[in-house]
Amino acid sequence: MTSQSHDPVCIGIVSVSDRASSGIYQDQGLPALQDWLSKALKNPIRFEPRLIPDDTQRISQTLTELVDDAGCALVLTTGGTGPARRDVTPEATLAVADKEMPGFGEQMRQISLAFVPTAILSRQVAVIRGHSLIINLPGQPKAIAETLEGLKGPDGAPLVHGIFAAVPYCIDLIGGPYLETHDAVCKAFRPKSAVRPAR
Repeated sequence: MTSQSHDPVCIGIVSVSDRASSGIYQDQGLPALQDWLSKALKNPIRFEPRLIPDDTQRISQTLTELVDDAGCALVLTTGGTGPARRDVTPEATLAVADKEMPGFGEQMRQISLAFVPTAILSRQVAVIRGHSLIINLPGQPKAIAETLEGLKGPDGAPLVHGIFAAVPYCIDLIGGPYLETHDAVCKAFRPKSAVRPAR
């Protein structure tokens, strides 16, 4: 149950696909992102969804608009991170970055390698622009959830940490809202000194 005591947050969700954006097939990325985030976060969320083609300039413009104009504290993209000629999401993301956060990409590939050896072909990056964190995620809904949540054992204990466990504290450090998660979905980690008392 979302409480008024939780900071509201604006989150940009971007699906990058030539075929989905032109109506050849139905996009699955945006619903997958919105569904997972709605389950994981206690905060009231305003989503800013975008469905765009694999075009470097268009992707960079969209990310800039979501951060600079729409005020998104977090932007998650899906699609366009492989080695194919039209896969340009990482380049477009790096083009708008103030800082790169390589640990996110390293961990995403580590998680995906537990499922497929082709995980080493993924080129996802994460960056900071202003007071916002931008993360490239895989293209498939199942892989999106696995990457965000990580891998859990039969007892529910984490075997490999998902990347979202580090997202709330990262957003704290860059001056964004205080994000709180539902532990059953994803337990956020903060140092004790950074934990806000329950209101």
